[in-house]
Amino acid sequence: MTDTSWLGPPIDVRPVFAEQQAAFVELLRRLDGDEWARPTICPGWNVKDVAAHVLGDHLGRLSMHRDGFHAVRPRDGEAFPAFLDRINGRWVEAARGISPPLLIDLLSNAADQIIAFWRTVDLDALGGPVRWAGPEPHPYWLDVAREYTEFWTHQQQICEATGRAGLTDPHYAGPVIDTFLRGLPHTLRDVTAPPGAALGVTVTGPGGGDWTCTRGSGRWRLARGPRPSPTARLELDADTTWRLCTRGITPAQAAERARVDGDRHLATAALQIVSIIWSGPEGNRGRSG
Repeated sequence: MTDTSWLGPPIDVRPVFAEQQAAFVELLRRLDGDEWARPTICPGWNVKDVAAHVLGDHLGRLSMHRDGFHAVRPRDGEAFPAFLDRINGRWVEAARGISPPLLIDLLSNAADQIIAFWRTVDLDALGGPVRWAGPEPHPYWLDVAREYTEFWTHQQQICEATGRAGLTDPHYAGPVIDTFLRGLPHTLRDVTAPPGAALGVTVTGPGGGDWTCTRGSGRWRLARGPRPSPTARLELDADTTWRLCTRGITPAQAAERARVDGDRHLATAALQIVSIIWSGPEGNRGRSG
């Protein structure tokens, strides 16, 4: 069996995933006509576009992974981020003809099917790669956690666009931060350090905690909890962390809010973490696949 312990301990986000989806549909039901057209941080997308994107993700997951229907693939030589941007843009443009009430009904139905689908999946089995965590196959517990972080992030984007409070209490934000930091071993893959070198990461505020990324004989390995006297220590608040990981802010902006002790090179390298598929500020719209 492939060793994936370097990703840290498994997490099961399915219960909170179901709660987030219910809260997302309820949020959309409370929007008025003008709010659907408000711009979001996603370039070129308004609130309705972001909601349509979530529906497209649900339909794609069900079609490909539940039903085994693979009709959309990258073109020859097309980079994966560019492929995602292309199909996401194509879907959202087509969905602009769907009315908000119908969009909500479709989302509610698709969300119920997604929740039911994930209950049938063996979370310890290996699936495809969660690309921001590395190119190799990853267990499904990370895949569903990745999905949760994407939909939580899009809900935050809609809440901010419409002046509403998001799901930032520890119950919802904790699994987001925990999942995003699973990208640290891949982020540090090219950092030269002797075996045993360690980066301690502390996230303060709702959903925060301590993580340690340690250089092993072959790769960096993540664990929950602090380590005495790490090589470097990086402290960020929870709001900065999720915005950095989704490129709502840049590494330089995050560094201005961070506290760093010890090896600054190692800590600065960690600030390059991206826990979404990132094609740059112009093309990216927060896809976490």
